Amino acid sequence: MNFEGFRDLLPEITDVNAPYWEGLNVGEVRLQICRSCGARQHPSESFCYACGSTDIAWQPSTGEGEIYSFIEVHQLYNAAFKDHLPYVVAIVQLDDGPRILGAMLGLDGEPEVGARVKPAIKQVDDERAVLTFEMA
Repeated sequence: MNFEGFRDLLPEITDVNAPYWEGLNVGEVRLQICRSCGARQHPSESFCYACGSTDIAWQPSTGEGEIYSFIEVHQLYNAAFKDHLPYVVAIVQLDDGPRILGAMLGLDGEPEVGARVKPAIKQVDDERAVLTFEMA
């Protein structure tokens, strides 16, 4: 499948989120971890959502978890998804961290809340990749 159309949907890379995007580009899901309280978080920020500390580091994640909630999309809202209809947008409760939003593309049938998923990182171009999920 072609993921080139996703390029225009990706956010700007900043000092705060660069390690996340660099990780995806080498096939790794990375989360921020607070060195003060140990909380893991996503999306990235310059402070801890739990305690407010600015002592933040990055740590690899398995990217595995379970579906917390989802919707199945049948309409074409963006041309980047034209080859992927229908697709699922899932909120995934990661085993080792927070809830994270991701698309699930090319599924056979509808997933269920509580179903196990794993990361399926898709390369958009030489410099960017996106996190999607697939059934585990």
